[in-house]
Amino acid sequence: MLSQIRPAIVMIVLFTALTGLAYPLAITGIAQVAMRSQADGSLIVKDGTIVGSALIGQNFASDKYFHGRPSATSAPDPKDSTKTVDAPYNAANSSGSNLGATSQKLIGRVKSDVATLGGAPDKPVPADSVTTSASGLDPHISPAYALLQAARVAAARGLKEDQVRELVERRSQKPFVGLFGEPRVNVLLLNLDLDRGA
Repeated sequence: MLSQIRPAIVMIVLFTALTGLAYPLAITGIAQVAMRSQADGSLIVKDGTIVGSALIGQNFASDKYFHGRPSATSAPDPKDSTKTVDAPYNAANSSGSNLGATSQKLIGRVKSDVATLGGAPDKPVPADSVTTSASGLDPHISPAYALLQAARVAAARGLKEDQVRELVERRSQKPFVGLFGEPRVNVLLLNLDLDRGA
């Protein structure tokens, strides 16, 4: 029996050391050398302070800023821990809404958002302006949604709308290799450009 237990214990210790220590340390070391920014979370620094990540959206509510997609993330209700309350862009609770296409709550929210953005049957709004992402933390919006917000941002900041539109065009990213993904704009980077007066 001991002849069977000893090799099993040796294998557990060996593979724990290899897969639990050596491999993660090697991959971390390679990542730090090859792509340090990405390995550290694609953090964005402003005036020596970390203000966010290029990979996680933030909730901007002021008219002076571009707004991200609607977010379906939630947090525990401070009054009743058995319930949740809406908490947009709550990175501790990444999730979609799980509301189906026939959900009256979803339909009501989308209709309300479309009306707020001035949409109509003959004047559609970009889909990402009224739909949530699967994670609720999407840091990007479409250039069309950013341009839809340009007039509001320009008015709130006392800028010409053309200046704001030009900023959106400069910050827009094309699909990877022209094929993969959709055109997009990182909301946090765009808002930091606005604050810098770029």
